[in-house]
Amino acid sequence: MAKRDYYEILGVSKNADDTELKKAYRKVAMKYHPDKNPGDKSAEDKFKEAAEAYDILSNPDKRARYDRFGHAGVDQNGGFGGGGATMDDIFQQFGHMFGGEGSPFDSFFGGGGRRSGNSKGQVGSNLRIKVALSLEDIKDGITKKIKVKKQTTCSSCNGTGAKDSSSVSTCSTCHGSGYVRQIKNTFLGQMQTTTTCPTCQGSGKKITSKCATCHGDGLQYKDETIEIEIPAGVENGMQLSMRGKGNAGKNGGPSGDLLITIEEKPHELFTRDGMNIIYDLYINFADAALGTSPEVPTLDGLVKIKIPEGTQSGKIFRLKGKGLPSVHNYGRGDQLINVNVWTPKHLSDKEKSLLKELRDMPNMQPNPGKNEKGFFERMKDYFN
Repeated sequence: MAKRDYYEILGVSKNADDTELKKAYRKVAMKYHPDKNPGDKSAEDKFKEAAEAYDILSNPDKRARYDRFGHAGVDQNGGFGGGGATMDDIFQQFGHMFGGEGSPFDSFFGGGGRRSGNSKGQVGSNLRIKVALSLEDIKDGITKKIKVKKQTTCSSCNGTGAKDSSSVSTCSTCHGSGYVRQIKNTFLGQMQTTTTCPTCQGSGKKITSKCATCHGDGLQYKDETIEIEIPAGVENGMQLSMRGKGNAGKNGGPSGDLLITIEEKPHELFTRDGMNIIYDLYINFADAALGTSPEVPTLDGLVKIKIPEGTQSGKIFRLKGKGLPSVHNYGRGDQLINVNVWTPKHLSDKEKSLLKELRDMPNMQPNPGKNEKGFFERMKDYFN
C-alpha cells in the first residue's frame, strides 16, 4: 500500500512553518492517541503515521529531501517509516509533546511522555560530547575513539539498588506491576491513563537495604571508550547520534543516546564554504603580468596550476572536485583559488628606481576592458 503524503497526513500546506507543523501534529496525535483509543489498531497506525510525518517535516534536511524526491528521498528503514517503530520509540522521541512538566498535553494524558505500562524502568539520560575535526578528517571521514564518563549499571547489585536478593520486596502500591492506572475527568469525558508508579518509579519492587556501592541508585559512574564512526562531509555544529550509548537506564530501562556535536578546527591554509574550500594565492606583480605556474596545496596534495599573463588581483580559479564531499553522498565540492597580487611594503633604492622607470610606460597604465569583471560580478560568479 502506497504511503500517504506527509503534508496530507498532518493537514498542512507545503509552506507550513514549524509552529503550524507542531500544532497540526498535536491535533492529530491527540485524536489517535492510544490512551484515547485503547485496543484500536487503526488509530495506533494513524498515530504512528503522524509521528513519521512530523519526524520528516520538522527536520529541515529531511523535509528538503522529501520535497524534492518524495518518500524515496527519506528512506527510513528501521525508523518510523520502516514499520519497526514501537509506541515507546515515538514517546521517547516526541515525549515533550505528549506530557511532562509544562507540556500542553500534561493534563490530558496524565503526565509523562512515555507510558510505563508497556515497559518497566526509566530511560537513561542522553550524553553530549564535542568532537574536533580537521578538514582532512572531514574530507575522508574518520573513526574516533572517545573516552566518556557515563552512568552504567552497578556491578555490585546488577542495577537492583539492593544489598542482596533478600533486601527486595514487592511494591505495595502497584503490586509489582511498576505502573498505576488513573481515571481523570477531561473535556472529552473520563479518560483512563497509565503512569509510572510513584512509589517504586516503575521497578515494581521496594528496597529494604540499599547497595553499598551505588547507595540504592542502581547506577555507577565509569569511564568507557566508545568508537565513533564519523562520515565524510560533516559540518561545524552538525549533531550525530548513537542510540543506546548514553547513560544507563534505571530498573532495566533502556540507555539514553550519545549525541556528538561536530566542531571544525580552523585550517591554516583553507577556508570552508559549504562543500567548497577557498585558498588565497599570493603572487608578485611580475608573475601576474608575465604568467606563472605555481604549485598550490589541496586536501589531496600539491597541484600545479597555470596563471596566465595579465592576471588581475581578485581573479578566482576553480579546481573541480577538490573540495569536500557531501554528507549525503551528492558529490564533491570544488577548491576556489583567489589570486592576490602582492604589493611590496619595503623597497630597496634599486627596486624603487626600476618601478619609477616602469610607472610611466604606456602598458603600465590601468585600462580595464569590458571583459574585466568588478568585485560584485566576481562574487556573483563565485556563488553561482
